[in-house]
Amino acid sequence: MHDPSLTPLGEAQCYQLSQDFPYHSSVDLLVASPLRRTLYTTLLGFQSELNRGLRVIALAEAQELADLPCDTGSDVKILEEEFRNHAIDFSLVDDDWTSNENKWAADAEIVEKRAREVRQWLKARPEKDIVLVTHGGFLHFLTEDWSDSTLLHGTGWANTEFRSYNFASESGDNATIVETVDSRQRRKGSETPLSQTEQRELKAAKQNLWDERGYFLQSKV
Repeated sequence: MHDPSLTPLGEAQCYQLSQDFPYHSSVDLLVASPLRRTLYTTLLGFQSELNRGLRVIALAEAQELADLPCDTGSDVKILEEEFRNHAIDFSLVDDDWTSNENKWAADAEIVEKRAREVRQWLKARPEKDIVLVTHGGFLHFLTEDWSDSTLLHGTGWANTEFRSYNFASESGDNATIVETVDSRQRRKGSETPLSQTEQRELKAAKQNLWDERGYFLQSKV
């Protein structure tokens, strides 16, 4: 199905997110992938932020990594019409964002570059506490954390799961992000984080699996 919306279960998960998320009062920016399911997740899960005047910035670079119909977005004019009564800013969404070509291609190196661009964009923002609503596959590239990436449906992230990150003090142009201690303990307890070698091995294994399933063009790891 092309660019599907949320199912009733997905809507229920968003309402539960709105109840479970503990940081509503401190959020000062909402950002979302322009795929319909992430836009609706943001509208349903962060209604309190919208009620106090925040807008959602649609960021095409945060779209999912594959070129499957379900991961291919809709024309920006269609989205502007569908969401005309909601506070969503589509000004940063290029007309070619649905092409699955060039910077939007389903290629591991290109997705890695796109994830770095998202981190750089977020780091350059003046706001301090930012919510980004994006996708499970893309999140492994964004966070550079490949733990549990073989779980669930191709990702270690559950639907509407939230984690917290800070920018590393010496991240340079890569704009590296690091999960906060509280966030990691909430989901992993005292479990020791993966080493860099283990992360590289998991990344290679996961990308090879995605290649075999046709999610990516053949990639280098």
